[in-house]
Amino acid sequence: MALKRIALRDFVIVEGLELDFQSGFTVLTGETGAGKSILIDALQLILGARADAGVIREGATATALCAEFDSSENIVEWLEEAGIPQEDSLLLRRTIDVQGKSRAWVNGVPATATQMRALGSRLLDIHGQHAWQSLTRVESVRGLLDAYGGIRTESLLPLWNRWRDDQKTLDAAVASQNDIQEERDRLQWQIAEMRKLAPAEGEWNELNAQHTRLSHAQALIDAAQAALSALEDDESGAHGQLVRASSILEAKESLDPQFKSMLDVLTSCLAQASDVSHSLQSYLRHTDVDPDGLETLDTRMGLWMSLARRFKRQPQDLPGLLAGWEDELARLDGASDIEGLTERARESEAAFMKVAREISRSRSKAAPDLARAITKAMQGLGMKGGRFEVALDEASDPGPHGLDNVAFLVAGHEGVTPRPIGKVASGGELSRISLAISVTTSQLGEAPTLIFDEVDSGVGGSVAETVGKLMQKLGHDRQVLAVTHLPQVAACANHHLVVSKRSHHQGTSSTVVPVDGEDRVREMARMLGGGDRASSATLAHASEMLQINATRPKAKKP
Repeated sequence: MALKRIALRDFVIVEGLELDFQSGFTVLTGETGAGKSILIDALQLILGARADAGVIREGATATALCAEFDSSENIVEWLEEAGIPQEDSLLLRRTIDVQGKSRAWVNGVPATATQMRALGSRLLDIHGQHAWQSLTRVESVRGLLDAYGGIRTESLLPLWNRWRDDQKTLDAAVASQNDIQEERDRLQWQIAEMRKLAPAEGEWNELNAQHTRLSHAQALIDAAQAALSALEDDESGAHGQLVRASSILEAKESLDPQFKSMLDVLTSCLAQASDVSHSLQSYLRHTDVDPDGLETLDTRMGLWMSLARRFKRQPQDLPGLLAGWEDELARLDGASDIEGLTERARESEAAFMKVAREISRSRSKAAPDLARAITKAMQGLGMKGGRFEVALDEASDPGPHGLDNVAFLVAGHEGVTPRPIGKVASGGELSRISLAISVTTSQLGEAPTLIFDEVDSGVGGSVAETVGKLMQKLGHDRQVLAVTHLPQVAACANHHLVVSKRSHHQGTSSTVVPVDGEDRVREMARMLGGGDRASSATLAHASEMLQINATRPKAKKP
């Protein structure tokens, strides 16, 4: 999935720009200060870099950035998981306004900066001119070795976290045994007191309901008897009156159809009245004044109230309070099980160490291979006899990265003892070592587009030509973009873009245009030191460099 096109509006000093890209090796050149890195900065923003209103062109209210990539199978799964439709091309867009508010889209679907960064890692691999600085950081060095060796360390982190958590739990338990025992004793006493009552969930409400019924038993019996009499009294009972009314309507039903619906209602009322009568009779058979039962309830409710006052809770909260104490006691019992906690910490340590040792063995195998590959690259970059080493030693403390400290050591030429890369004095050597590492490791990733941002800084002559050839070789299989100031590198490119800056009454603006033929010869002559009015000799030299490059194999078509 190579980069096809980029479009910028009101970005830094670019008013408007649309640029198509080709496969193979493309260089981006221009005078100092023209803004050669603008395209790379724009791509990094499109792919999730931190937004800043400072990138908006002066006088504009917002900037809009777009990039289009060829479609590819390697992101289909990612798009599906993100809920983004797959199309013939992958279109990324981002806007930033003067308040610093940023918005992003992938194929027209809103996306977060995190999603854009995740996608960017699958599309671009950028090597900056100060890449050597990251090689002084332990994490970067270790990550580079792991990437070169295809070593996956993701499984270490959860194992490390588990071991660390188990060890912390053990240490805390050992340190607080006295406090834990005191708390256990307190909880055990409280639970024992509460279990004497054994309060059940919902029991308090049921006790209240039963107490109310027993306290008013005689009144309830009297009410039931009165209601039953009102229904079934021979002279004035409601049931008898309903029967008589039904008989009257039934006798005249044939004379007026309206009586039929009224009779139906009365029949229903009779059935319901009969049901109530039966229920009242059953209630009276099973209900009696029960002073013993009431006394038992009073005693039970008194226990509830007593414990509620003792523990400063509402009676209905006692069952939940007991359950909470029992859970806390179980936790403290576990925390006081030093032997069990020790065994668990030992098991989690063993699980971590098993995987960590396997990773260490893989690093030991990958280290000499990486050292040889970078040493070989150094030879062609003017460092004959130079040597690169990958030093491994056991870390004083294991960590989520494993058991190893990884350091890069380098000797700039033969007969010199390799030293840590951060202590190499020569800036030129640092640049060339960084370039050797960049070229070697650029072949590791799956990103189809490689970008080199002035990684050739500090080199020249035949070394610069070697750099150009290396990038041209990389361009046979992948799309390569390089910002450079070296004509030897530019001459090796399959395509050439020139950045220029011009001033006008509205300010300063920058443009990028592809050059070929005589225009490219003139740009090469400028880079050779001929300026805008290059001599015929400089122009001839530039033309010769391009002709030599033209005889080399071209990049494969995508």
